[in-house]
Amino acid sequence: MDNLTHTLTGVLLGRAGLKRLTGRATAALVISSNLPDIDSWLAPLFGMQPIAVHRGFTHGIGGMVVLPFFTVAIILIWERLRPGKNLIRLWPLLLVAFIGGLSHSLFDWATGYGTRLLEPFSHRWFYGDALFIVDPWVWIALIVGLELSWRAERAGKNSTSPAIAVLAGICVYVAFNIGLTQRVEAAGRYSLSAVRPTLVVASPEPLLFWRRQIEWRNAEVHGSGAYDFIRGLHLDPGSEPNRLDDPLLARAIQANPRVGAFLFWSRMPVVIASDGKHYLTDQRFSGRPADRRGGPFLIPLGATH
Repeated sequence: MDNLTHTLTGVLLGRAGLKRLTGRATAALVISSNLPDIDSWLAPLFGMQPIAVHRGFTHGIGGMVVLPFFTVAIILIWERLRPGKNLIRLWPLLLVAFIGGLSHSLFDWATGYGTRLLEPFSHRWFYGDALFIVDPWVWIALIVGLELSWRAERAGKNSTSPAIAVLAGICVYVAFNIGLTQRVEAAGRYSLSAVRPTLVVASPEPLLFWRRQIEWRNAEVHGSGAYDFIRGLHLDPGSEPNRLDDPLLARAIQANPRVGAFLFWSRMPVVIASDGKHYLTDQRFSGRPADRRGGPFLIPLGATH
C-alpha cells in the first residue's frame, strides 16, 4: 500500500488505545508503519535491484523482529536531543513499534503486488489480491475514523471506540475483498478448465473494488478477462504466447542483472513483441499505457533479426 495509508493507519492505531501505553507511542507507530519501505531506498546503495529487494526482508519475519528496535532507537535519540515531558516505557514502546510494522506487512500482503512474509527463511511470495495498491476507500475510512475520534475527545467522550470501530470495518472490507477474489478466481479456473490454467489472478481495479481484472496462464499461453457484479465473469476470446523460450530473454538473463531481478519479482512474466522489438513484462501490467512507453514493468530485450 501507499505510505499515506500506512501513516494514517499508524495514527489511528494510536487513537485506538495504543498511545496510552507509553509516551511517543503514536510517533513510534507512524515510523514503524512506514519503515519497511526503506528497502527500496537502500537497495541501490548496495548495488541491488530495488524490484527484487522491495517487500523482502524488511516486510518479512526478519524485519518484524529487527525494525522495531530501529524505531525505538530513533525515538530515544529524538528524546535525547529534544527532551520533553513524555514518559517513555521501553517494552510498551517496542510493542507498539512491532504492531506498526505488522500492520505494514499485512496491508502490503493484501495487495496483488505481493510480500515475502517468511524472509529470510523463505523467498516465497504471498498475495492477498484483495486491495489495489492505492485504495481511496481505505483512505476515507481512516480519515473518518480519525475525525470521529478527535471529535469524541473534544466532547469529552470515549475517543478510542470510533477508532476501533473503523479499524474493524477496514478488516471486514479486506475480508470481503479476499472472499470476492477467491470466488472469482475459482469461477475463472472452472471456466478455463479446457486450457488447464496453472494460474488465475483476479486483481481489484482502482476505486471500483467490486470489479476484478482477470489474468490467466498455463505453460504456453496467457489471456485475460474481467468480472463485475452486473456482467459477472467475462473472459476475452483468444490467448497470446508467453514466449519465455525467446532466445533474447535467455541472453538478457546473462547480460542484464535487471532481467534476473524482474523475473524473481514477477508473478506472471511474459515476453511481448512490438514494432520488431521484444520486451519482458508482467502480464498484469502489460496493458498499462505508461508501461507500453517504457515504464518500470517493461524491459527491452532487443530487436528481432
